[in-house]
Amino acid sequence: MKKITVISRILCIAAFAASLSACQTLESTKVALPVKPKLEDLLAKASEAKAAGKAEQAITLWKETAQAFPADKQPWVNIAQARYDAGQYGEAIVAAQEILVRDPSDQLANSIVAISGLRLSTRALADLSRQNNLSGNIRTESQDLAKLLRESLGESVLVPTAEKPVKAPARTATRKTPAKASASTPSADPFGALK
Repeated sequence: MKKITVISRILCIAAFAASLSACQTLESTKVALPVKPKLEDLLAKASEAKAAGKAEQAITLWKETAQAFPADKQPWVNIAQARYDAGQYGEAIVAAQEILVRDPSDQLANSIVAISGLRLSTRALADLSRQNNLSGNIRTESQDLAKLLRESLGESVLVPTAEKPVKAPARTATRKTPAKASASTPSADPFGALK
């Protein structure tokens, strides 16, 4: 019986020592949690990348910032502006729509969507015009949209020609309306038939 009591005491002491050792190990292995960076710091880092000519790295950093701060529109503002400036109008529209999810009245986002959409439409119409595939319902709908845009903008010509403007003599005060382009003749102006 004395043997069993001694063995049980040794086992109790060993168990106690093991539990103390485990507690000490847990305390020494505590790792500091990473500190979440501030929005301003992440935006500054991305802006530095853009200023250094690393546009795609800046876009990546802004996307990471958008994931870290999903309610903030600023990363999307930077992405939309950078894509627009690079002529990547489809991506600019997508980023601008992310802004509008967060702030439906944002004027920059609405402007990027509108202007980028017009530029994409102009490219598509130019391609169709070059391929002589602008006909039927597409042609009619394009003409109706062009008329609506002209009326909304208060312009007689939707897309001005890229030619250098010729100065009119000082005595001429009337504005001439350009003649309609023939529907059968293709021109360099994608909206030629729509004027």
